[in-house]
Amino acid sequence: MAEVIRMPRLSDTMEEGVIVGWLKKVGDEVEPGDILAEVETDKATMELESYHEGYLLHIGVKEGPVPVNGVLAVIGEKDEAYQEELNAALASDSAAANNGTEEVSAAESAPTETIPSGDDEVPGSDSAITADDEDGRVKASPLARKMAKEQGIDISKVRGSGAQGRIVKQDILSYKDDPSAGQTYNTDVSRTYQTLEGKEVPVSQMRKAIARRLGESKFSAPHFYVTMEIDMTAAIESRKALNVSAPPKISFNDMIVKAVGSALKQHPAVNASWLGDKISYHGEVHIGVAVAVEDGLLVPVIRHADQKPLSVINAEVKALADKARDKKLQPDEMQGNTFTISNLGMFSVEEFTAIINPPDAAILAVGGIIEKPVVKNGQIEIGHRMKVTLSSDHRVVDGATAAQFLLTLKDMLEHPVRMLL
Repeated sequence: MAEVIRMPRLSDTMEEGVIVGWLKKVGDEVEPGDILAEVETDKATMELESYHEGYLLHIGVKEGPVPVNGVLAVIGEKDEAYQEELNAALASDSAAANNGTEEVSAAESAPTETIPSGDDEVPGSDSAITADDEDGRVKASPLARKMAKEQGIDISKVRGSGAQGRIVKQDILSYKDDPSAGQTYNTDVSRTYQTLEGKEVPVSQMRKAIARRLGESKFSAPHFYVTMEIDMTAAIESRKALNVSAPPKISFNDMIVKAVGSALKQHPAVNASWLGDKISYHGEVHIGVAVAVEDGLLVPVIRHADQKPLSVINAEVKALADKARDKKLQPDEMQGNTFTISNLGMFSVEEFTAIINPPDAAILAVGGIIEKPVVKNGQIEIGHRMKVTLSSDHRVVDGATAAQFLLTLKDMLEHPVRMLL
C-alpha cells in the first residue's frame, strides 16, 4: 500500500518547513535511511529521511514552504496506483482546515488533481548524491550543482550550509551576490546585512521563530531588570594563569558560564520556568549560550554546566558554536535550557538588556570588560569592570532574589577559585 509522506516536526518550535531541494526524483528506489530532501526549519537546514521502502511515486512540493504535517510525497511499489491514498490525505487536510484547526491544507502547496507520475520529475535532480561525493569531493544538492554550472561558479569554492556541509540552493545565491562570503564563514554580522541594502528579502524560518517566540516572551512575561558591575581583575589574572600551560585557551565567556552554573545551584528560584498554573524549579543546570549566525540567533545548550570543568565547557561551547554557524545543530542540542546567557562583550558593548528565552525565567546579558578609573580604599586607580544585567520574569523571580543571585555571581567572578569548590 502506498505511503503518504508528510512534513515532520523537526524542532519543538517548527510550524512549517521549506523544501530546499529533493535528493531523490520520481521513480527512484528508496530504502529506510535514504535522504529524500533538504528541509530548512526555523533552526537549521536538515535532511528528510525515509522510513519506508519502495519507489518515490509522487512529489507534491518541489520547492518552498510546507506546513507541519503537510503532504510532501508518496512512496510505494513500482508503478503502484497511489491516487486514492493521495486524494484521501489531501481531503483530510482540507477538512481539518475548514474546521478551524491549526493544520494547514496541503492543497495550498500540492496539486489538488491527480498528476501522472511522469510529470513529477524534479528538474535537475539526476541523483541523490553523486559517487564523487562519496569519494571525498564536494557535496552538493543536484539543484545547487545545476545552478553553479549555469552561473559559471566553481562549486568547490562555495561553503555549504546544509546537512553535513552539503551545498544547497541558498549557498549558490549567497555566493553569487557576494563571492567572498561563500568561502569562509563571516563572523562580521553587520557586513552580511550590508549586502542586503535596498533589497526586500523573504523572512526565513529562523527569523519567523525568533519573532514569534521572543514576541510572546516580551509581551506575556513581565520583565524587570537588575544591573550589577563586577570587578574582573582577579578573573583576568586567573585566566592568564590557566592559559599559560597549554590549550585549550579558556575564555572569559567560559568562566561566566561556569560561574553562572555554580550560582544557579545556590539560587534555584532563578533556575526555574513559569508553566501557567505551576512553577518548575529545575534540579539540573542547563545553560543556553546565544550564538549570532547570519540568519539570526541560535541557542545551543551546555548541560550540567555547574558540574563541568572550564576545559570541558570551553570545548563544548566552541563545538556547538561552530555547528550553529554551519547550521548543523541538532534539535536536542538546542532544547532543555533552564537559563540563558547572551554575551556582547566581544563587540565592545558596555551594557544592554536581553529578552527572556522561553521556557527560562531569566537571561543574563553580559557586557564587555572596560578599563576605567575606580576608587579603592579611598584611592583612584585603574580597574577592569564588567556590567551584567539580569532580565527576570516577575511571575517567578522577585527583585531581591535577582539581586542575591547577582551578588553570588559577582562573588564567584571576583574570587574565581570559589567556582571550583
